[in-house]
Formats: sequence, structure tokens, C-alpha cells
Amino acid sequence: MFRMKTNNTYSTEKQLNELKKTIEYCSTHSPHYKKTLALHDFSYQLSLEDYKKLPFTTKDELAKDHKSFCCVERKDIAEYVTTSGTTGDPISLFLTKNDLKRLAKNEKDSFELMGFANEDVFQLLTTIDKQFMAGLAYSLGVQELGAGMIRIGPGVPKLQWDSIFNYEPTVLIAVPSFIVTLIEFAKENGIDFKNSSVKSIVCIGEPLRNNDLTLNTLGKRITDNWDVQLFSTYASTEMGAAFSECSAHKGCHLNDDLIFLEVLDEHGNDVKHGDAGEIVVTTLQVEGTPLIRYKTGDIATVYYDKCSCGSTTPRLGPIIGRKNQMIKFKGTTIYPKAIFDTLEEFNDISCYKVLIEKNELGNDDLFILLEEKLIDLPVLHQIKERCREKLRVLPTFHFVDADKLRAMVYKKHMRKPEKIIFK
Repeated sequence: MFRMKTNNTYSTEKQLNELKKTIEYCSTHSPHYKKTLALHDFSYQLSLEDYKKLPFTTKDELAKDHKSFCCVERKDIAEYVTTSGTTGDPISLFLTKNDLKRLAKNEKDSFELMGFANEDVFQLLTTIDKQFMAGLAYSLGVQELGAGMIRIGPGVPKLQWDSIFNYEPTVLIAVPSFIVTLIEFAKENGIDFKNSSVKSIVCIGEPLRNNDLTLNTLGKRITDNWDVQLFSTYASTEMGAAFSECSAHKGCHLNDDLIFLEVLDEHGNDVKHGDAGEIVVTTLQVEGTPLIRYKTGDIATVYYDKCSCGSTTPRLGPIIGRKNQMIKFKGTTIYPKAIFDTLEEFNDISCYKVLIEKNELGNDDLFILLEEKLIDLPVLHQIKERCREKLRVLPTFHFVDADKLRAMVYKKHMRKPEKIIFK
């Protein structure tokens, strides 16, 4: 297939054809895009330059009136899903039966990229209810792969281990910080987890890697204790697809059948290979809630070179931060990931929560909640010194009962651990 790479944006003839179909479909069926695209003529062959002239779609627009983005009648909606709401109010999206098939295709493609096959058995440690797309997508993808699925859901370490030794899954799908909890539970209860059937873990919701694509502290805490292969993913409900690692672990691959990708600097220009920018996507082959030039707010490094696995599609590094989560504390700019990476260096820290509050001057104050058992331990001094070294500032520390703190982080109604909150 002919590949065009103009201004550092990857595209193919097939992708441009799909882009044209998506734009025409939206301008005909979406109340929102009928207005925003009214001045654009799509009767000609779409070029990349034409595409770049189209307006962005923002989270605020989608959150304000998500129904105006829906392109189908109510009778054609097969699933109602929502975003997690971790960075704002939840956003509803509408999926048709064909959109569900698209979800299944994406996850099947991702699993095959990771090297999995129908001989594998997957255990799902994330929720599939509460309008959660990821759990639904993984379940559909495993079915499409022809493999087995054990739907346990989040939490309850004993139940997870009972299932692992009963059904012998080869792959877990989980939030990586919960895997740390699972390992600690196994150690405390004499469970021989190193001789289990689990060979790989598909990790969602949290970064596993540093900017140079080596395992970060959280990833190392898992692999130092358990001989398993970890796979990073990046996804969002809005794009209904995932970027997933292959076995080379050199970034998460674009599925160019389903997503058109741009990575842009603060001026809206394409960043170069190896540079970081905001992830902007147009969803391809979506019927219910297609999106054009959707600004995710997520910042990541993009790689355009050929992967050692042979793929030529772009790859994304770990999410460095989100535009709306940049912290300005004592004159220093900090992204949450830097705080998480610092705290996760310490095995004595099994749970924490970061609070960001505006003070009377309108500036950010940074608080870190830790388990109260750490108050009198020598490691607390090391934690503070490491914060000064890596963050260049010292947050204010508060100490909370361990069970209370864990309940604050792993909330029953939340799909991901709430490690940070902006007040």
C-alpha cells in the first residue's frame, strides 16, 4: 500500500479514503458536524492538506452536548457507554452493532499483535458493567480471537488467586497497580504465585514505561517479583480503539484501520519523530458517535520509524500527562506521572493519594496522603529527599489509616484507582 508521510503525519491512500467517508458521513448524519463542517466542500478527492483545515473537536464540546454527535436513530443504538469521568464529567457515547464488531476487531488485532492465540485463556480483572467500554471490548475481542475468558472483575485478591489456580489462565487483563496488591496478598498468604499458569499481563489505565520505553518503577515492581511479560496499552472510550504494544515493547502501535492519528504541538503543528505532543484522533468506521480531529488532551511521544516487529504504523510512548492535569507548584511545573513514579520507587508505599488544591492566591498546593504506618519509619526521610530530587519541590505529607486510604483510592463506583484528585 502506498504510504504518505507529510509534515510527519502518517497516512495511506486507504486511510485518506476512510477519512473522506467518515467526514461525509458526519456532515450528513451528525447534528454537530452538520454545523461545524457546513463551509467545507467534500466533493473532491480529500488530501491531507484539506483534512488539516478541518476544525478540532474538543472534550468540552462533546461533554456539553454528546447527543448532537450521535449519527443514528435510537432504535439502532446497541450499547450506551460512558467515559470514566476521571478528568471531568462522564461523556456518553452510542454504539451500533457494527461498532461492537469494530471493538471486537480492535482487541483481536491487539491480542494477535501481542502474540496471543485461541489456545490462551484470559482472566479479566476490570469491570464489565457500569457502561464500561474497556471490559466490554476485551470480552468481545477474546471471543473474536476464539480464546477463553474468565470474567472476575476488579478487586478481591483471594477470589482472583482462587480463579487462577482453578482455571489456569495464561493472560491477565488488569490495572498494573492492582497486580502489585495481588502479589503482596500472595506473599502474605503463602500463595505460590510464581508457579501459576499466568505468563502475560495486559495492563490498562496506568503507564508501565518511562519516556525511553524502559519499564518504570511500577513495571519493575511487578517483574522483579513475578516472571511475567507485561504489555502496555493506550485507549479511550471516545476513540473506541486501543494502541497496543507488540512483543518488542517499543511503543503502542496504531491500528490504522480504525484510527487516523495526529500528534500535535501547542501551535497545532505535527511533531517530529521522537518528540511529544497532544494526541488527536479521527475515528474510522464508526457509526454511532464518530469524531473528527478529536483532541484527547493526552501528551505522548510519537515514533514513526519501522518497528522491529516489522510494522510501519506509528507508535506512541507512555502518556506523559494531560493538558488539564498540569500542576504549577512553587514555580515548578509537574505532571502527575512524575509524582507517581517517585512514590512507586518505594516498596514500603503500597498505597497513596495525591491532592491538588487551589490556595487563596489561586496557586496549586500539593498534598500526598500516605499510610500512617510510615510516620515513624526511617524510609519517610528517604521519600522526602527523593521528592526534592525528582520533583524539585517538597509536597506536604498527611498520614491516613491504611484501610481508609485504600478505600479513597479504590472506590467501588470508579473504574480506575483514583490516585489523584484536583479540588
